[in-house]
Amino acid sequence: MTAEHPSITRFRDDHQSRGGTGQVVILPDSVHTAALAAEALGCEVGAIANSLVFDADGSPVLILTSGAHRVDTAKLAADLGVTNLKRAKPEFVREHTGQVIGGVSPIGHPAPVPTYLDTWLRRYDVVWAAAGHPAAVFSTTFDELARMTGAPEIAVE
Repeated sequence: MTAEHPSITRFRDDHQSRGGTGQVVILPDSVHTAALAAEALGCEVGAIANSLVFDADGSPVLILTSGAHRVDTAKLAADLGVTNLKRAKPEFVREHTGQVIGGVSPIGHPAPVPTYLDTWLRRYDVVWAAAGHPAAVFSTTFDELARMTGAPEIAVE
């Protein structure tokens, strides 16, 4: 058996410290898209909580959005009161989350990242999100995700 990736271990530790109850699943192949994750987990794509990091006027913002949604960046920028909201570059994501694109979890970052939760995810009894690595996901609920992250609800479309 190979050792667990350090970013998954960091996620597990933070998840436990926040009282997370969901199961961490290591998938056999990397699941870089919501569609691939949903297929591997046997759930609807909408139940996948994509962790999208944006550069908001030079500061990180994490949007946890349903895999069924596209983020309207102009609307979201206005809602958040920032002038420029753009998808973050890989280096920016790693710097602020300690994780790589495709595996960014809602928690477990080196420092808090302002986080917002897509209201659409409330429709699902079980929500799946990345667990710090592109091949790792965890199960949770909307309410638990909101509690663990402190994220306010936001409409992203």
